[in-house]
Amino acid sequence: MNSPICVTNIFVTNRKQTASFRIVSLMLAIAPLWLMLAAADTLGYAQNSSPADWTEFHRDNMQRWNPYETTIGVNNVGNLGLKWAAFIGTPTPSVVANGVAYVGTIDGAVYALNASTGTVLWSNEIGGILLSSPAVANGVVYIGSFDHNVYALNASTGAKLWSFTTGDQVESSPTVANGVVYIGSDALYALNASTGAKLWSYPAGVSSSPAVVNGVVYVGSGANVYALNASTGAKLWSFATGSFVVSSPAVANGVVYFGSADRNVYALNANTGAKLWSFTTGDQVESSPAVANGVVYIGSNDGNLYALNASTGAKLWNFATGGRASSSPAVANGVVYIGGTNEYALNASTGAKLWNFAFGTNGSPVVVNGLVYDGSGNQLFGFGLGAGGGADLFLQVQPSTTTVHQGDLLTFAFPVWNLGPENAVHEVLNTRVPDGTTFDYVRISGTPGLGTCSTPPYQGTCQIVCHENAAMASNTTWTVRLTVKVTGPPGTFINVIAATMADAPDPNMVNNTAVVTLKVQ
Repeated sequence: MNSPICVTNIFVTNRKQTASFRIVSLMLAIAPLWLMLAAADTLGYAQNSSPADWTEFHRDNMQRWNPYETTIGVNNVGNLGLKWAAFIGTPTPSVVANGVAYVGTIDGAVYALNASTGTVLWSNEIGGILLSSPAVANGVVYIGSFDHNVYALNASTGAKLWSFTTGDQVESSPTVANGVVYIGSDALYALNASTGAKLWSYPAGVSSSPAVVNGVVYVGSGANVYALNASTGAKLWSFATGSFVVSSPAVANGVVYFGSADRNVYALNANTGAKLWSFTTGDQVESSPAVANGVVYIGSNDGNLYALNASTGAKLWNFATGGRASSSPAVANGVVYIGGTNEYALNASTGAKLWNFAFGTNGSPVVVNGLVYDGSGNQLFGFGLGAGGGADLFLQVQPSTTTVHQGDLLTFAFPVWNLGPENAVHEVLNTRVPDGTTFDYVRISGTPGLGTCSTPPYQGTCQIVCHENAAMASNTTWTVRLTVKVTGPPGTFINVIAATMADAPDPNMVNNTAVVTLKVQ
């Protein structure tokens, strides 16, 4: 399957610098918004990534640590704000290469976005559920799907180059080394990165993501961690824990670090598999570790992020995230980032909280060139330096009736208020024609300047993106009215979801989204 999204060159960006945004939880259960605005970005980006990029889940050093980050640090991370948010569907952990962020979504689409603005450059609905993080190497994006396939896509266009069918769903994220793609499914597979031809496989069901260092592949499977020869797949050693291992190993200075559902964090000799130390947390450890400057950072389902001495396993500090800390931390320039009930930035030396953003996430952040990327709900976020505050937008969805029948014309009003105190500039409303209906027409009313909308054709389906053409003053409103024809039979649920954003900072983004559900009688 190689179907693009139904409207091309669609994106949404948001330069709001805000400290609080909680995604409406119902969004997770509704078909995602492919809500983006038309862009003029080109696709002529380079094929070779920079050393500062984060091209795969582990990063190329297999440590989830970016030693090249210099823009954001301990002294200024408190000034992080939201630069943009892209409504793409529930995202996998993202990667960044050559100024492009690549990410999969749970509904089977892969996106390439401008890493600075969130502009969607291309998308490809490859199919299946995607939990795998992409990997990018030599102009190719690799990703696994629950449809049992591993895909290779052209990094510039999204076109499928090849696919390889495994024996089961693919949750594992790929690692690319020396022209080989290593990825887990019903077995650990080594594939030719250019052709997708299988080089070898090792018969062990794998959910964790392999790490490849010095010609050895380290990966969790069942209750074990394996070390395999990267060229042949021959087993070098294995280590048994007390329960399943979904934590993806990190490797640093000849030591393999990982967590287990037996509540322990382990450090093993990378050459022999001998246990060097273990540290017991209060619950299962599904998080994958980050290793930087002699410290192992890893979350536990007991709600804590732990910092452990990499040589001894001694606890240096812990931080309570307020929820299950199953996401994987990232480290850059003296700061540790982790998702939980909030996105947190902590002092890597002390564990002191330096910054947080309240949107609720179990994503795994990455840090590249002064931006922090992570996802929550149906959105991927880009955070950068800068403060905010100003125009509080408030959105509602109001159906013309709550009793609908097949063949009815149904109108949804989307009033947007600017609660102030500042003007809202370049306001945008994003929605789509809901399933079970077809597009009839759209109208805009409200503040002077009205606006413009991109819509599907008459009786079509897909995205609707409306721009308010003037600055929206405090305590004013504009309204988009969408009329659709009900085509679904009785019992069909019509789910409408919308979001609004503007260039002005917004101090309270919790009211920027709205949903409504109707049932055909």
